[in-house]
Amino acid sequence: MSAAVEPAAGARLPTLDVMGVGCFVGTLEEGADRVVQRALSRRGGYAVLCNVHVLMTAQNRPDVRRALDNAWLVLPDGAPVAWLQRRLGGCGAERVGGPDLMPLVLDRGREVKLRHVLLGSTQQTLDLLAERMRMRFPGVEIAGSVSPPFTDPAAWTPGVLDKVAACEPHVVWLALGAPRQELWMREHAEALSPAVVLGVGAAFDFHAGAVRRAPGWMRRTGLEWLHRLGSEPRRLAGRYVTTNSAFMVGAVRALARRRMAA
Repeated sequence: MSAAVEPAAGARLPTLDVMGVGCFVGTLEEGADRVVQRALSRRGGYAVLCNVHVLMTAQNRPDVRRALDNAWLVLPDGAPVAWLQRRLGGCGAERVGGPDLMPLVLDRGREVKLRHVLLGSTQQTLDLLAERMRMRFPGVEIAGSVSPPFTDPAAWTPGVLDKVAACEPHVVWLALGAPRQELWMREHAEALSPAVVLGVGAAFDFHAGAVRRAPGWMRRTGLEWLHRLGSEPRRLAGRYVTTNSAFMVGAVRALARRRMAA
């Protein structure tokens, strides 16, 4: 990959409003290019991978809304979010999922010597993830991995920030679960500048082999959520019933407003 030039400060990214949140409009490849460019620019900031759960949580929680509003980039990590973007006029909108974005950035970052740090999850998962990524992408620079103690983030954050900063990363991949990781990035991403921070949730477990991801045909048809529901029904059933229903109501309203405006 030949590195493209990061857009100048203040340049507008291609976004489209989805229920009050400006989400990136583009392909997975374009999203990966944006991340690589941002990392090379050394301008810091953080990116939110916004699925239906995050989007709908932001409708009711001002702290989560602020985390999305303050992000350098919000990517549509969810087939329903990208679907709604296309219906609202974002013809080129595609899902940019964390589990797909992460390996693509690791791959493309090799040529420009990006340094990566893995933050979150257990040390066992991080070790497996780093090993698999190095085998898959020879030459990738995983500069470190930090597994924070799963206690109050206020208690472990100072030491974690020091460990991550000592690795001098271009990109910090964060997996704390939503919306915890979004809130953490809003609070602490500036301290990790000039690295860019991305919250990718379950991507660590998928690529470490700790959790089996949905088959390709389910991902291509927007049914990955159904596979995850079948894998973790107790944890996800209530969330999906609540957030998916609220999303459909919000989508109908957004489309109705567009038709009226047209």
